[in-house]
Amino acid sequence: MKKRKRCRRPYLGWGITACILITVLSLCLGNIQFSPLELPGILRGDGGNVKRSILLYARMPRTLASLFAGAGLAVSGAVLQNVLANRLASPGIIGVNAGAGLGVTLCCGLGVLSGFWISVSAFAGSLASILLIFLFSCRFQASRTTVILSGVALNSILNAICESLTVLDTDLAMLSIDFRVGGFSAVSFTRLLPAAGLIGLGMLLLFTLCNELDVLALGDETAQGVGLQVGRYRMLFLLLAALLAGAAVSFAGLLGFVGLIVPHFVRRFTGNESGKLLPMCAVSGAGFVTLCDMVSRLLFAPYELPVGILMSVIGGPVFLFLLVRHKGGHGNMYNE
Repeated sequence: MKKRKRCRRPYLGWGITACILITVLSLCLGNIQFSPLELPGILRGDGGNVKRSILLYARMPRTLASLFAGAGLAVSGAVLQNVLANRLASPGIIGVNAGAGLGVTLCCGLGVLSGFWISVSAFAGSLASILLIFLFSCRFQASRTTVILSGVALNSILNAICESLTVLDTDLAMLSIDFRVGGFSAVSFTRLLPAAGLIGLGMLLLFTLCNELDVLALGDETAQGVGLQVGRYRMLFLLLAALLAGAAVSFAGLLGFVGLIVPHFVRRFTGNESGKLLPMCAVSGAGFVTLCDMVSRLLFAPYELPVGILMSVIGGPVFLFLLVRHKGGHGNMYNE
């Protein structure tokens, strides 16, 4: 057992190193390419105003956005899977993404097409969704399985409302299509920084509550037996998960599979202990989304494929592979 723990220690360092390399490549590669050694000089203005503008106002906010979105969605998915004791749980399953999408659609319908209020609307929609699910679970004393199923129902309702609004208003459909696909082409520092601050705060709080998350994952009876206030902490973790996912969706759009697949792979190296799982999910999710965004920019250059499409193409087969490879298509996913 000790040998196994020692073998797990280097993985976080390797993940951070890989994430840094991917970040540097993302800043350097594109229609106009830079050398990594040129980056400090370009920021000082040595390479001219054009290169500095490309790096400072296009690639840097886009790269930072992909890092924060990947970290927030992956950690949110890991928290939801532990709290709900279901490896199929993710921000999209319990209605966070659908709530954020409805918030953006309503905001566009009111004439606000970009900027800070788009982010606020997406975050408010995600929080409203998670609060509805939590109040439902408290009112009817729903089990963790019922919470997920109610999230699926809420997803359907919110998506139906969004589709109805876009069908009635074709201009609204065109305005919200980029958000629904998911991507970072329109991200600016004004839109990114408030959400990035919320993601950083949410992850910091979760990293200090790893012990409580591990106890809660053992089950309600066990957690109550050691004196943990199950209802209060479950609400806290669901709200923090909604905070991370809603803030990420507010500027990244409806990216799928990050919060579902990344925790699956990370658990193979770290196990279920939250103190190792959450930091590794943050690093792996950040690197994964940044890598996908870089590939989507370069694959059909000078044309750009929305990263949300690429991640769906990758995520669907990979998730099916996980189901077949680890469970043979059978078994109980709740207690895996």
